[in-house]
Amino acid sequence: MQATKTKKVLNVFSLVMINIIAVDSLRSLPVSAEYGFSLVFFYIQGGLFFFVPTALVAAELATGWPQTGGIYIWLREAFGKKSGFLIIWLQWLYNVVWYPTIMSFLAATLSYIFAPELANNKAYMLTMILLLFWGATFANWFGMKVSSWVSTVAALIGTLLPMLFIIVLAAFWLIGGHPLQIQFTSHEFFPAMNPSSLGLLTVVLFGMIGMEMSAVHAGDVRNPQKDYPKALFISAILIISTLVLGSLAIAMVVSGKNIQLASGLMDAFQAFFQTFHMPWMTPVIAVLIIVGGLGTVSAWVIGPTKGLMVAAEDNAAPRFFKGTNKYAVPTKILVLQGIIMTVLSLFFVLMPSVNAAFSLLSTITGQIALLVYVGIFSAAIRLRFTKPEAPRAYRIPGGKIGMGIVAGFGILTSVTIFVFGFFPPSQVDVGSTKIYELILISGVILICLPPLLMMQKRAQKNASNS
Repeated sequence: MQATKTKKVLNVFSLVMINIIAVDSLRSLPVSAEYGFSLVFFYIQGGLFFFVPTALVAAELATGWPQTGGIYIWLREAFGKKSGFLIIWLQWLYNVVWYPTIMSFLAATLSYIFAPELANNKAYMLTMILLLFWGATFANWFGMKVSSWVSTVAALIGTLLPMLFIIVLAAFWLIGGHPLQIQFTSHEFFPAMNPSSLGLLTVVLFGMIGMEMSAVHAGDVRNPQKDYPKALFISAILIISTLVLGSLAIAMVVSGKNIQLASGLMDAFQAFFQTFHMPWMTPVIAVLIIVGGLGTVSAWVIGPTKGLMVAAEDNAAPRFFKGTNKYAVPTKILVLQGIIMTVLSLFFVLMPSVNAAFSLLSTITGQIALLVYVGIFSAAIRLRFTKPEAPRAYRIPGGKIGMGIVAGFGILTSVTIFVFGFFPPSQVDVGSTKIYELILISGVILICLPPLLMMQKRAQKNASNS
């Protein structure tokens, strides 16, 4: 009984901090900044047709099924264990593919403390990516209480503070009449609607995902039926506002064609600091950003692994994924994802540039994430029809029609952007277009294949035993 009581360690503030550190990533700002003023158009569309539906659906599902396990539980209840395992596998692996990109962002930021030119040095980037990731992995070795504390501190001083700071600097830049790299006109607001220019939209949309991630910790929340929806809506307001304004701040001072995806944020800060005679702030802000980035990784490193562990305990995933330490942390999965991430990091050596590697891995991540969201939205619709009596502290208004509209927009948006994601972004030099697309398509297939093979093998084994 005591164990259950001490397990409930998360409140509204903790959940908001976890959501912010999981979604409100500084890493995504340079990507969206490449769109200039039209980024506002994309965020409005993404917010209305993807981000808000995600928050609403996650609030209903998490309060209806508040067990630890998150989206695995939702998909299992809607479509069965096999579908639950497939989706939690995809969520876990798209995060593994994403880790090199966030770590490259941190490595580039770290270089500004002693040698900014290293941000484009592949050997340096690879070394720092591995050191930072394995450090974040072992930081999660000691359970949810420590992980929650790390996320809270990182969200406050490493994400919100730098975001607010760059927004304030941009305001003073405008007031001071300094030259702008973008134009705030209606013509610039509406983007060119062609496949190559929309290819980067997958990465922009990926910067808005993650509101469901904290649902895997629903079993650790003191009052999930009340606290979880409240935390989601507070988080949504903070996240959308800071993403849009922070991206615009970068676009104002760094030309779109010169934005480096790994170091663009620090390039913008440096431009502000040079103009306002504050060069001493560069290493200070770099340290804060690194703290925030490590907190982001800390939140994501443990989240999907817990869902995969629950799937294994439910006999839907291989027994290997059951292994935990005395803090109930799935250490076997942590080590496995570290090994996979290490191999993926070699893209920073093999690709023609750091920008190209960053773009490719980010796009693969976004593509797989969109498949996961199709599963989440579909589960929400199905559960409204098959289990309408299940108590939910929050329900999307409008009954089954309201759910169909909200989740339907989420599915339509996810599928549309998934298709555009296979077109190389015109803003990034990816080398050979054919090789880029081949790697992208192969990456998506290779990530989806293992759970299907595992389930087929298990079905054959069960058939032979019977």
